[in-house]
Amino acid sequence: MHLYTMRTPLAADFRGTLEQLADIGYATVGVSGRHGNDAAAIRAMLDATRLRAVLEHVGYDTVRGSGLPRALDDLHTLGARWIVVPSLPGALHTPAGFREAAREFNKAGLAARNAGLGPLLFHNHGDDHKTVDGEVLYDILLKETDPELVGFELDVYWAAKGGGSDPQDLFVRHRRRFPALHVKDMAPGGGFEDVGSGVLDFAAMFDTARQGGVKQWLVEHDAPADPFATARNSYAYLAGLRY
Repeated sequence: MHLYTMRTPLAADFRGTLEQLADIGYATVGVSGRHGNDAAAIRAMLDATRLRAVLEHVGYDTVRGSGLPRALDDLHTLGARWIVVPSLPGALHTPAGFREAAREFNKAGLAARNAGLGPLLFHNHGDDHKTVDGEVLYDILLKETDPELVGFELDVYWAAKGGGSDPQDLFVRHRRRFPALHVKDMAPGGGFEDVGSGVLDFAAMFDTARQGGVKQWLVEHDAPADPFATARNSYAYLAGLRY
């Protein structure tokens, strides 16, 4: 479970929310927002509920600035492997801006490796897949980042909605670049849906996921009416999926 999905109940009862996720059957989480807790407190709650953090979302300005060493230390405290940039500032949504981001990602990815962590990951949104001045922005990151230092947490909803990046094709063309996925479904009208209740073909995506290097599947819903119902429905669908 990517914990952004559960942000409302987490704000009211962080540990209780984790306990309910563990009871549903979730084993790993992606941290996105601490709700007043430090990394050590979150780690203690994860340990108590037998969940494991695999990554944390950290803002671009922190990753490219003086806050990176502390953020990497916190990853160790959480017991996680990957630091993830959740988005890029709108001002960088040009080919030149994405090339600047690629350079910053390579530097931060090297720092992560030197700290004994996995590569830095980038999480996409729809605008990241646009063509600007004849170039697909997301392709710039794929081409101009070092595969040993930088990978991707692919949000399959936004890749599909962005219109230019078929997850199944990405896994084949860019092998081992995608250690983590945001598994998010799309309603027929283009909105968000519980996993398995929408229109995306997860079996087809996952059929090539091994080639993409996927190691973690993280459920996400950006605006769930009932986060726990979403957690249960999505888990039940994915637990029964065969590919």
